[in-house]
Amino acid sequence: MSAFVLFHDRIDAGRQLASAISQRRQALRLRRPLVLAIPRGAIPIAAIVAEALQAELDVALVHKLGAPFNQEFAIGAIDEHGNRQLSPDADPESAWLAVESAQQLAVLRRRRETFGAGRPPADPAGRSVIVVDDGLATGATMCVALSAVRAGLPLELIAAAPVASQEAVQRVAALADHVVCLHAPDYFHAVGQFYEHFPQVEEDEAIATLRRFAVQTAIPQNH
Repeated sequence: MSAFVLFHDRIDAGRQLASAISQRRQALRLRRPLVLAIPRGAIPIAAIVAEALQAELDVALVHKLGAPFNQEFAIGAIDEHGNRQLSPDADPESAWLAVESAQQLAVLRRRRETFGAGRPPADPAGRSVIVVDDGLATGATMCVALSAVRAGLPLELIAAAPVASQEAVQRVAALADHVVCLHAPDYFHAVGQFYEHFPQVEEDEAIATLRRFAVQTAIPQNH
């Protein structure tokens, strides 16, 4: 196993993250918790966190904006309402960025139909909201998600990830009331390097997980 590996898979990461959040429940002042997963990779992790907290589960629909020279390299991110967060070196007026933004916005709208199954997004107002990702490289996607959720007037806004770069932790800390991150290594190349098994989460798996939570009874007000 590589020296960089911290988690066997997303299930292992989810259990560790859920344990850390549960132990800090009083300090985080969790009230009527809502767990929002950044699809699709974070959904298995967020589901474990939601189960541990007896919380509602939904998705935070954001998508990274890829660079023209490398689609895997994020130069920003966009939410389902079209709001963007761009890296300092991104040109907001570039033709490439306009096309990339339009394409990813269309993807997000399709995802709302797919993952929401006709249901409206969960309302974060007056609730403790935990936004979960499977790892934060630049933090751009999490930052867009936090900004979008903040507009919905949550009681507390928490960013949670099993692993993140130190740069990403600093970026999201400016937008969240609390950050729960299990590891922030000095060396960070890609999220997948910290997982022994890191396959893509298939759409069918993601939908099944979300629908399982959708049929649960309402969360009691004293949670």
